[in-house]
Amino acid sequence: MVRDSDVSPVGDAMVWVSRIMAIGLTMFLPGVAGGWLDARLGTNFIGPLGFVVGLGLAIYSLWRLATRRRRARS
Repeated sequence: MVRDSDVSPVGDAMVWVSRIMAIGLTMFLPGVAGGWLDARLGTNFIGPLGFVVGLGLAIYSLWRLATRRRRARS
């Protein structure tokens, strides 16, 4: 992997940690919020729907990250 000379390895690692954390929370938090709504409203479908929506958003975020990195290399 080619890195810029002005970016330290620790800084590069922190960028990747923040990206991974953001994508993980994007997957997880809609399901948790949906579960909370299920408990409040007495339903059983919003929690799983939240996890499906979160998964879709995370896949979209990964796709955007991959295409942005591919364009940067060109």
